[in-house]
Amino acid sequence: MSAKTRMKKQRRVTSIFRKNLGYVLVMFLFFSVIAVLYSIWTPGKDFTDGRHDRKRNGIWIQHGWLGNDNWFYKYRKEDKIEYYRNTEQIKNLAALLRSHNITDVFPHLSPTSIDGAIPSLDSDQVAIFLEEFDGLRVMPWVGGVVGKQASPGNPRWRRNFTHSVQKLMSTYPKFSGIHINIEPCPSGNKDFLELLDDVRKVLPEEKTLSVSAFPPSTILHPFNDVHWNKEYYRQVSRRADQLVVMMYDTALRFEKVYQNLNARWTKEVLDWSDGTDVLLGLPAYSDEGIGYHDPKVENLKNALLGVHAGLSTLNALPDHYQGIALYAEWEMDTDEWAILRNYFLRK
Repeated sequence: MSAKTRMKKQRRVTSIFRKNLGYVLVMFLFFSVIAVLYSIWTPGKDFTDGRHDRKRNGIWIQHGWLGNDNWFYKYRKEDKIEYYRNTEQIKNLAALLRSHNITDVFPHLSPTSIDGAIPSLDSDQVAIFLEEFDGLRVMPWVGGVVGKQASPGNPRWRRNFTHSVQKLMSTYPKFSGIHINIEPCPSGNKDFLELLDDVRKVLPEEKTLSVSAFPPSTILHPFNDVHWNKEYYRQVSRRADQLVVMMYDTALRFEKVYQNLNARWTKEVLDWSDGTDVLLGLPAYSDEGIGYHDPKVENLKNALLGVHAGLSTLNALPDHYQGIALYAEWEMDTDEWAILRNYFLRK
């Protein structure tokens, strides 16, 4: 290679290096600015004075508290029967919930059978449970996964499910109502609306029709089967007495982004719920290693910071804002109960 050729090649390499260096410097500067802006961004609000606690909060609880013995054997949890059938444990749970301003309790009775029947309960256990939970609103959590146990588009399934709800309420009149959770449920799903209409017809007037609601749509989580738009919120609201919004399973990986999303959702669902009582469902569970939930991001503290931020933008708390709901009792540990006390409860 001649000296002239070598010089041309060297100049070419130098030119490419300078261009790439410029690109690298621009990108470094860009991401540095983003990092600085993110570090000073405070989308959540750290309130510890209990200003948003109306002492009417909710919680989803384990199947074992009301389920019959068949459930324990089916899921190989027979070693847990003694724990749940213990009156002292029931008293302890009731005392724990009361001391944390929880009034609405959703015991798991899902999934239904494929024909729509709600699983059987242990009648003796229900009697003891309701006696110890006197003054709290106990609403069994029923439903299932669409395509597996739940078929709201099938008239026969809807009839069986509705009859099962009616029988449950007549057999155990001390239940305060029913909590329906059907997943997934896309925005605009008319079958779900028809199911709510059917249940409303058989539900005694004084009983509460509570619904697990999906959060509003967002470009951060573009999956239409687990989000509802404004119009659908209002259609469900007209049929329900209470919406318990599942504000989690977003697949987000940044804490502040999740806080900000919860702030936006808080304002939207209160605006869209058309005066129906709202509980904001917040995550207190691990489920590590699944794509739709990162417990380092979606946790009780981050969720509360977002809720506080959303509520603080309102001139006053709306009458239909009831409080928060915890998912779930069997995942709550001492640290999470402490977070609830420190970051939300009215002292």
